[in-house]
Amino acid sequence: QVQLVESGGGLVQPGGSLRLSCAASGFTFSWYTLNWYRQVPGKERELVAGITTAGGRTSYADSVKGRFTISRDAAKNTVYLQMNSLKPGDAAVYYCNVFRNGMDYWGKGTLVTVSS
Repeated sequence: QVQLVESGGGLVQPGGSLRLSCAASGFTFSWYTLNWYRQVPGKERELVAGITTAGGRTSYADSVKGRFTISRDAAKNTVYLQMNSLKPGDAAVYYCNVFRNGMDYWGKGTLVTVSS
């Protein structure tokens, strides 16, 4: 069974940094693109970043370009999101995602709060 477990969220001050982790299991990790989404109340879930197999290509929402970095560690079956220069607008629940065999799979999310 596919399982995605996020961790690393928490409270950080504006301008601070945080690294999120997503531990994956139940599928061949290296075969799939992994994504990070985020969602705030009243808004649609937003694609933040994606990374292809072998880390060959990455993509980012315009709002996070230059500040966030997505990466993956095949040996650990884990995808990361390094978040720097955090802004209040980055506060959200962050979700790990994989689209596999016609279905979207999601973790339960990890909460990021940006506040002084």
